[in-house]
Amino acid sequence: MQTFMKFVACGILLPLCVSAAADDTFCAGAATADLTPGEGVSLDGPISKPGPVRGVHDPLTSRALVLQLGDTSILIVVNDMCLIDREVYDAAKKIVHDKTGIPISHQLMAATHSHATPRVVRISTRPPDEAYRLLVAERIAEAAVKAFTNLAPAKVGFGTFSKPGLAACRRSLCKAGSVGVNPFGEEGELIKSVAGKSDAVIGPAGPVDPDFSVLSVQHADGRPLALLGNLSVHYCGGYAGGLVSADYFGCYARRLESKLSSRDKNAPFVGIMSNATSGDIGSFRRTEGPNPPWSRMEHFGNMLADESLELLRTITHQVPKSLNVITTELPLSVRKPDAERVDWASSLVSQPNSKGLHRWSRIYAQEALQLHEFPDRYDVPLQVIRVGDIGIAAAPCEVFSETGLAIKADSPFPQTMTMELANGYSGYLPSEQQHHWGGYETWPARSSHLEVAAESRIRKELLHMLKQLLLTD
Repeated sequence: MQTFMKFVACGILLPLCVSAAADDTFCAGAATADLTPGEGVSLDGPISKPGPVRGVHDPLTSRALVLQLGDTSILIVVNDMCLIDREVYDAAKKIVHDKTGIPISHQLMAATHSHATPRVVRISTRPPDEAYRLLVAERIAEAAVKAFTNLAPAKVGFGTFSKPGLAACRRSLCKAGSVGVNPFGEEGELIKSVAGKSDAVIGPAGPVDPDFSVLSVQHADGRPLALLGNLSVHYCGGYAGGLVSADYFGCYARRLESKLSSRDKNAPFVGIMSNATSGDIGSFRRTEGPNPPWSRMEHFGNMLADESLELLRTITHQVPKSLNVITTELPLSVRKPDAERVDWASSLVSQPNSKGLHRWSRIYAQEALQLHEFPDRYDVPLQVIRVGDIGIAAAPCEVFSETGLAIKADSPFPQTMTMELANGYSGYLPSEQQHHWGGYETWPARSSHLEVAAESRIRKELLHMLKQLLLTD
């Protein structure tokens, strides 16, 4: 019978899945921490209209999973938050490393993208809440450290089910000349999206990934330990103003926990829901009948959880023979405004009563001035993880579904999961074709600023990294 010890050495918490480093016992641990903001913290909203927290509908949570095989430990933390920037993640990762010894390069941290949470990034018309930013970093680390101390012998399994028709591409390709000017007064775009209008739609501008992926972790004796769901749907919505909510991501996790949690407080089950590649995917399709606030997210979150539980009955769990991670930095250029764009933006911003040719012209003028202060290029963090025959590819962008589908199709792993908004925030990631067509997700701003070739370069680099994982054994 194996025993478990926890002790502190040189400031590092060391739970011993006894002789794990020597005999390659596979271990896992999971835990949570509360991220719910207090009143007054700025909630996410349209790019120009964040508002203060007035109450809480359901809590925000950081959900952590640690995997360990031999001397390799990997952390995955998914957070009920719209966006989190790299500065906050890096602060959390340092705390985790200092307390557990897990290398910073072995830590994957991602946001779900609920729009009823704060944006923990410096993109707002309101000053950043520095106290809340610090709290988020500390709480993410708290969840990770607790998960590390919960390490116990485990096994993993993977499965998918398909939900076609659940959501649709929110970018519509339209006939030439049917789309109005963009915020910069430019004509010729072909996309009707969040802020575009056209009465001549040809069809969706991209595909939808219908697959729901499930990474299941069990204790060695078969008791549920954690379940990580993964889907390419932007968010659900249907909120009531000023109230905090984790959206369907939180509903999914809580439903799983209500069904699978044990009474053993020392071995908690943790349900987790991550966002795959949904940068161009809208909310779930509307259900029939009335849709009062919060009802749709409960409906879809619970439905997906119940189908995950059914899938779980068919998944075979095994001890993985490999656990590896590759993290890199890809230098990419920023689409900074030229002198003419800066002059236009400065002129518009300096005239309080001027609105411009588009209802969002003033917003994008302000964004142009912000982008003007960006560096010419910076390093974008990319990460891939191998858990046996399962591959995970992560990027810090709002990745379009076509990119996620391409990564999964070309991955060397038979089972591949993608994760967006990971380890930082680098805005939307349209392909070169999508840039050519235009639309909201391509308009230069802090929310869409990488070079036009960024999607191709990121996709190719992630696939190269996945292939490199196969050579690390």
